[in-house]
Amino acid sequence: MPSLEEQLFPSTPGKFKIDRSSHHHAMNRQFHRCFSSTSTMFLWALFLIALTASYLSFQSFVDSGSKYFTASWGGVQWEKQVRNSAQIHRGGGMSVLVTGAAGFVGSHVSLALKKRGDGVVGIDNFNHYYDPSLKKARRSMLAEHGIFVVAGDINDGKLLAKLFDVVGFTHVMHLAAQAGVRYAMENPNSYIHSNIAGLVTLLEICKSAETQPAVVWASSSSVYGLNEKSPFSESDRTDQPASLYAATKKAGEEITHTYNHIYGLSITGLRFFTVYGPWGRPDMAYFSFTKNILQGKPITVYRGKNRVDLARDFTYIDDVVKGCLGSLDTAGRSTGSGGKKTGPAPYRIFNLGNTSPVTVPTLVSILERHLKVKAKKKVVEMPGNGDVPFTHANISSARREFGYRPTTDLQTGLKKFVKWYLAYYGHNHGKAVN
Repeated sequence: MPSLEEQLFPSTPGKFKIDRSSHHHAMNRQFHRCFSSTSTMFLWALFLIALTASYLSFQSFVDSGSKYFTASWGGVQWEKQVRNSAQIHRGGGMSVLVTGAAGFVGSHVSLALKKRGDGVVGIDNFNHYYDPSLKKARRSMLAEHGIFVVAGDINDGKLLAKLFDVVGFTHVMHLAAQAGVRYAMENPNSYIHSNIAGLVTLLEICKSAETQPAVVWASSSSVYGLNEKSPFSESDRTDQPASLYAATKKAGEEITHTYNHIYGLSITGLRFFTVYGPWGRPDMAYFSFTKNILQGKPITVYRGKNRVDLARDFTYIDDVVKGCLGSLDTAGRSTGSGGKKTGPAPYRIFNLGNTSPVTVPTLVSILERHLKVKAKKKVVEMPGNGDVPFTHANISSARREFGYRPTTDLQTGLKKFVKWYLAYYGHNHGKAVN
């Protein structure tokens, strides 16, 4: 009989077969056309603003004496833990540094990599954006599988340099970020610090490595912003962000393109579409709806203009993990060494979605059926906080490049989430669930 952990964590996908056709050349041409079609003035302005903001954010963060830079690391025992975690246990395997490893997507990707024999070392700052006890529980789960998660911040260049000194990482899976569209209105600086300054710090370490790793990182479907074309394709315009979060992710795409062009870093950006599932983020609607429905509290359901229901391309975590592993498996090599480029390197961007948008009221109805509790709904007009009325992914590029095919519909995925939620928190109808 499978253990509780095996029941709660989704199954591990296998390695994708690499398509050795000439398609990746077409992909490169496509993205060069995409970038050149956007206003040059906008891109340079965005890039300069991003670099300025990252510098100011980094300086203020260092000056503040943040606890993340005083975290304990280093020493013989620490290095031994890092090396043991990074050991590869399969032929042709990779050693991967996963940032944000104690997060939702990061923990699932780390476990999937480890289970198939890759070496994995994680890093996470365990911030308080949501209850850190959930992150600590994920870290404990990973530790049971031999995955060491370093408590540290990606803005700590000395820590990152030390990790690269101890392990010659072949790949970096960069999933650390300040998430959430609405929170940006409360704490905008955290988005600059994590999503821009942290990204630049990580890329600086990667490009300076003697053998540069291939970098796969989490962008977001939010970069499509006010785009009204459906479904969203990678070649669509992304110069109208609707939130600061979206703007930082768009800036990240420009910054990574620069490091690819100048230093030869192999870059793959993944535009995630509303990821959900077991061990998810408590700030996400499906998670908070579940909590409030069980506690008998009202939930707020937003509507767009003209009373149109909001819709999202909800993508189950198992499917996203498949896309992450597929992108790692097909990532071409970086071509630089010690900050010097020797030739062109791959630059790719992919949508990872489910291709089947579902309205929020339908999401609520599915949760009601699985929880066997009727929701108390408060329907209000969507505020101007950066949210968009709908998302819809075109995944044809990811399908061609590494066989990405999502297989979990919302009904099935939410059933698995509810099973995990009740097992983790219990049937807690009357008490607050933190």
